[in-house]
Amino acid sequence: MTAIDDTRAKQNVTVLVTAQAFLGSQMPMYFVIGGLAGQQLSPNACLATLPISMIVFGSMTTAPWLSTVMQRLGRRSGFVTGAAGGMTGAAICAYALTVQSFGFFLLGSYLLGIYMSSQGFFRFAATDTASDEFRPKAISYVMAGGLISAIIGPQLVGMLTGVNGAATVMRFFPVYVAAIVLNAIGMALFAFLDIPKPPVPSVDAPKGRTRTQLLTTPRIAVAVICGMVSYALMNLVMTSTPLAVVGSGFDIVDASHVVTGHVLAMYAPSFFTGHLIARFGVEKIVGLGLAILALAGVVALQGVDLNNFYIALILLGVGWNFGFIGATSMLAGAHAPHERGRMQGLNDLLVFGGVTFASLASGGLMNCSGGDPIQGWSAVNMAMIPFLVLAGGALLWLMFRRPTPSHA
Repeated sequence: MTAIDDTRAKQNVTVLVTAQAFLGSQMPMYFVIGGLAGQQLSPNACLATLPISMIVFGSMTTAPWLSTVMQRLGRRSGFVTGAAGGMTGAAICAYALTVQSFGFFLLGSYLLGIYMSSQGFFRFAATDTASDEFRPKAISYVMAGGLISAIIGPQLVGMLTGVNGAATVMRFFPVYVAAIVLNAIGMALFAFLDIPKPPVPSVDAPKGRTRTQLLTTPRIAVAVICGMVSYALMNLVMTSTPLAVVGSGFDIVDASHVVTGHVLAMYAPSFFTGHLIARFGVEKIVGLGLAILALAGVVALQGVDLNNFYIALILLGVGWNFGFIGATSMLAGAHAPHERGRMQGLNDLLVFGGVTFASLASGGLMNCSGGDPIQGWSAVNMAMIPFLVLAGGALLWLMFRRPTPSHA
């Protein structure tokens, strides 16, 4: 078997890392201001995080057809489509703020999900031209691009919301204008992506497993469960964090700094996560991620001092990194190339379906499960328990079902 030259893969990783840095800056921006803007625009406080839920719902419903676009037309076409959707969504959200329309704000948020969905495929695109040995490292490097986005996004929020000192919803307007610019930068970057279009399958080409057969494959099933739980629980807690921070007497700048620490923790371990997977095995790293997510919940339940928020959200970020990158690496090695479009689209449909549910539940738990923000914050973190038990149990079942390979 001829070894794959990773020169092209490394060039593509460089483009994807840069795109992750700029386009990825939007994610923390929206999570900082989405719930706060929703709180002012929505007719019911329980719906405050619905705009964030719409972003995730947009990602969930976009993933299957966007994956098909990439399978037929190539990664570049899919990524440009995502950035165009992000630009459109940001423009509609900015307009919604000027007319104070919750309905338009939800529509714009849904279209932002197209960008978020396409960004989710960056990690898969990094593996398209990579060798088996370079694959987990390629995923990790692309995810590490989020370190820059962790700095750019929340700091832009802190700087731009200060332009309008009044506590009106219009103080968020410059943030959405900045998002339009970030998407434009991303579209230009994708011109340098060098990933061949998938070959058109011949009549006698293998069709691959059906979606049902893929999902009933033990390794794929566990990878999907662990990826879904890792991402959903991170989203559950992060969505409510700005509301909890501000509700505990701190300001938007404090919330932005907490989210900065969280997103840095999400991506900083990516420099060595791939190496840890290669050395210790993907199952152990995923298990470690789930354990750290549990620890984040324990810390969050200890109080609402600013230090508690920082520590809990940093642990939440590290746990997500190990759990989600590990699950992605596990999944990437469990299906054939001709099954890629079907499986990756299905995976992201399920993952973002779980994240949509988590973001919807987050606002309800935070605002409507207790008499004050402290009780709501406790409810959010207690809700992590059954899902961690599910993912941990599935992972243990896989590990003891048969001897595990040394790498994903």
